[in-house]
Amino acid sequence: MISMQQLQETIKENRIIVRILSEYINNHPRFLTKEMVDELARDCDVSADEAFRTLLCAACGLDTAEERGHRLLEQRYFIPGLRRLDSATYREDAYAKTIHIPEIKHGKWELCMHSYVPYEPFVCNHPVLTKDFREIPQIGYFDEEFSFPAVLENGIEWMTVTPNEIETMREPIRESHGRVLTLGLGLGYYAFHITEKADVKSLVVVERDAEVIALFKKYILPQFPHGDKLTVVQADAFAYMEEKMPHEGFDYVFCDLWHDASDGLDLYLRLKQYEKKHPDTRFSYWIEPSLLSVLRNMVFDRITDQNEPLQLRGVAPETLLTDEFLRTLDLKKM
Repeated sequence: MISMQQLQETIKENRIIVRILSEYINNHPRFLTKEMVDELARDCDVSADEAFRTLLCAACGLDTAEERGHRLLEQRYFIPGLRRLDSATYREDAYAKTIHIPEIKHGKWELCMHSYVPYEPFVCNHPVLTKDFREIPQIGYFDEEFSFPAVLENGIEWMTVTPNEIETMREPIRESHGRVLTLGLGLGYYAFHITEKADVKSLVVVERDAEVIALFKKYILPQFPHGDKLTVVQADAFAYMEEKMPHEGFDYVFCDLWHDASDGLDLYLRLKQYEKKHPDTRFSYWIEPSLLSVLRNMVFDRITDQNEPLQLRGVAPETLLTDEFLRTLDLKKM
């Protein structure tokens, strides 16, 4: 049994970490340089990884030398969640080795290459959720420059093939089978790997934007070794789910309509309604653990609302905050 006080303290720390890491990654991701890391490692006779962690904690406003609470945050979040990645792991990905992305513009869309510089931190996988509801962001970095393909919409990054996309799609790719439907096209990373699977008979990709489809068909699809398995349909995802899906008999549906958890929750909750209508079809959702994290915080705020707290009806708060419960939650009934 987890006490309410313990839950409150843990949720508070989760939010502190998300806030300070988001501030750094979104606004100052290249503040720390390789030269700074190497100098501290040399002067203090520590590894480059330890030097970078120390500098990142300081850059995020933590005084781990003097403040016990800050040291605990480092121990609970930075040490288990921050790690140097091996660039070869991602360069050896079959998509990266097979697909060449040209740098071109088409209307509001642009295909290009972006990169991480050494010691630029970024989200690299789902957050790790512990039994006591501590959520540990998984933050990666390289010690060398790492390039990756990107799709920009009006100059703003919309879709990429970074370590985060690769890691968070491993499970949906592994589970996909039979007749597969995916909502959202992007750079075709998921589509590429799905068409390579022997246990996948066919793949339908629903994409709303005609220009994205045109770019994909002209520059990317011809490089697919098994592109004959793939059909791209220009349609609104929800209209397709309503009108076409009931007649298609899909075995697996992968939903990837959002940029990140901040803009994905409403879409995720809408799509969950279709999952209920198709109990024989396996549904999965890109970055679902991050979406559930947003939902978990909403539920916790309702539980602790001083004016109109959520009526628990004998159910323990830690039950309501589990992924299993959140996946079945109907917000309209809250």
